Amino acid sequence: MSREGVTPQSEDFSAWYNELVVQAQLVDRGPVRGTMVIRPYGYRVWELLQADLDRRIKDAGHDNACFPMLIPESYFKREAEHVEGFSPELAVVTHAGGKDLEEPLVMRPTSETVIGEYMAKWIDSHRDLPLLLNQWANVVRWEMRPRMFLRTTEFLWQEGHTAHIDEGDAMRETMWALDTYASVARELAAIPVIAGEKTPGERFAGAVRTYTIEGMMRDGRALQAGTSHYLGTNFAKAFEIQYQDEAGKLTLAHTTSWGMSTRMIGGMIMTHGDDKGLVLPPRLAPYQVVIVPIGRKEQGEQAAAEARRLGAAIKSMGIRVHVDDNRPQLSPGFKFNEWEMRGVPVRIELGKRDIEGGVATVVRRLPTVEGQGKEQIPLDKVPEVLPGILAEFQSFLLARAEAFREEHTAAVDAWDAFTAQVGTGWARAFHCGSTACEDEIKAETAATPRVIPAEAPEETGVCVKCGQPSAYGKRVIFGKAY
Repeated sequence: MSREGVTPQSEDFSAWYNELVVQAQLVDRGPVRGTMVIRPYGYRVWELLQADLDRRIKDAGHDNACFPMLIPESYFKREAEHVEGFSPELAVVTHAGGKDLEEPLVMRPTSETVIGEYMAKWIDSHRDLPLLLNQWANVVRWEMRPRMFLRTTEFLWQEGHTAHIDEGDAMRETMWALDTYASVARELAAIPVIAGEKTPGERFAGAVRTYTIEGMMRDGRALQAGTSHYLGTNFAKAFEIQYQDEAGKLTLAHTTSWGMSTRMIGGMIMTHGDDKGLVLPPRLAPYQVVIVPIGRKEQGEQAAAEARRLGAAIKSMGIRVHVDDNRPQLSPGFKFNEWEMRGVPVRIELGKRDIEGGVATVVRRLPTVEGQGKEQIPLDKVPEVLPGILAEFQSFLLARAEAFREEHTAAVDAWDAFTAQVGTGWARAFHCGSTACEDEIKAETAATPRVIPAEAPEETGVCVKCGQPSAYGKRVIFGKAY
């Protein structure tokens, strides 16, 4: 860890983020522009997220599968809107084995095409539906403006792909995925996302409807943290995904796709982090508790032994704990700063006076209420009180982020008020639904329509930009985005 710390958020939020993800040992820069190496500490965050989401996916009846990374270019050309939408981001292999390939191979940017090909092979009858598949994989999208976790040329994600007997069943699946992502964001990452539909101009290429969860970062920008798409019969037509209904008639299936990626980690960092470093929600923290023994020579050995004993008791409670007892060359102050930088929710300091007094000094990464940043707790009580402290900290982070979002979101009707509001946060405004109007708004303000909130009250008005009647019966959230 650098002794200089990171650039303050208020000075340069982008520099703060770029420095932090490296200094906190989450990632390192990859050998190819736009790639990253996820270090063990960062990968553990992903594993915790993955384990929870994978359980939810399997509990809902989905099966994991694995499809090839290399996809024939001809597959993409079967769905015109899809290939047009992804063309600028495609990485294409044209040479292999020392010679030109007969057909270029696309490195998977997403798997609707290749999975569609196999759905068509595996589905014959209505009895084969629904077909519920999920894949944990890496994908490649050639990013022009890469940023660790948020936009990298190669990243990790899960992608669900399902086929259904009709629109109603497919839409239930689409909304299940959206609700699941919203729950994961709130319950694990403590990000108070807003869920809803994308405008036509923001839809996934080839989708009939796209749904999203959007979170507000601490610089007021939006982050799309997960999407769910109802694809209708578009891909079914392109790949002949069809089934015989009960009357023996050949009928097109309705398909969906949905995905969440390592981008969620970037969202978590930018939602909770501060000038000292990461602030990790306990449910996604590799170490929920770190114990730092204090003292030199014999006192240090005594403190380390007590720290290991306490660590074992804490671990027996199902808490992820690390005892920092093998770096005697580093001062306690350096270790305190390092673990703050790395975002551990709770630090326990254990020195001679603590042991003699039968207490441990417990320090939260952030004070949750006045005066509760640091407190002394009887040693024998520490393991039993920690679950409550961690649960309180998790809830505190969610409430804190929700309050920040509400403070930086406002309903606006005038264009001048709109341009001012999207400079610092989100604007709730009426929109005519025109893609051309969206393009004008983006050109003038860099803001885009992020989401038509599912739970927003019904309202009517006129478009904040062109003055035409609003299209959605409610206000749309606009903001600058990552």
